[in-house]
Amino acid sequence: MTKKERYARVIGWFEANAESAETELHYRNPYQLLVAVILSAQCTDKRVNTVTPKLFEAFPTVETMSLAHPEDLFPYIRSVSYPNNKSKNLVGMAKKVVSDFNGQIPSDIDSLLTIPGVGRKTANVMLAVAFDTPAMPVDTHVFRVSNRIGLTNNSKTPRETEKELVKYIPKRFLSKAHHWLILHGRYVCVARKPKCGDCGIKAWCNYYETQVPFDH
Repeated sequence: MTKKERYARVIGWFEANAESAETELHYRNPYQLLVAVILSAQCTDKRVNTVTPKLFEAFPTVETMSLAHPEDLFPYIRSVSYPNNKSKNLVGMAKKVVSDFNGQIPSDIDSLLTIPGVGRKTANVMLAVAFDTPAMPVDTHVFRVSNRIGLTNNSKTPRETEKELVKYIPKRFLSKAHHWLILHGRYVCVARKPKCGDCGIKAWCNYYETQVPFDH
């Protein structure tokens, strides 16, 4: 099977069976999404969704958050991973957005990458989810699933994975494919013991073909 064939069949299956895939983070606007994505680093979306309602009630706009101190945010996010660093990043993010972008979350990657707490993955999530721009954020799930299936050739970094996925996935599917791969990795192609018996794309999966120790 050629790489193009593998991509075509995997994308075709997801398009037919997971058309409604979307982020599991709860948000109402780009400001809320950016806060949620910053909080989600090395933390589950479920945990983030438990802390953001009270956080957004206390800091309903980027302007209100820009006037806060990190210690003001900490009590609201103490249960997420690395709350001290994230408190500092959120206040830094808000101050930057207010001072440099007139209180509007920017919609281009170069501007997003100047914001405290925003790396390439977070910037791409904003492009794909908040601004409906073709982009491929690569988190641990996307990185693992892409290598395991055979969409990438044992890429060593998220950036390598991103480049290869962007090269082969049609632009119209790119942002949706991000959600497909994340959710597949979160619920089926899990890290320690993938649930191959429940997998709809195993017929085109390099791991299933070469590693699963039973007849299929």
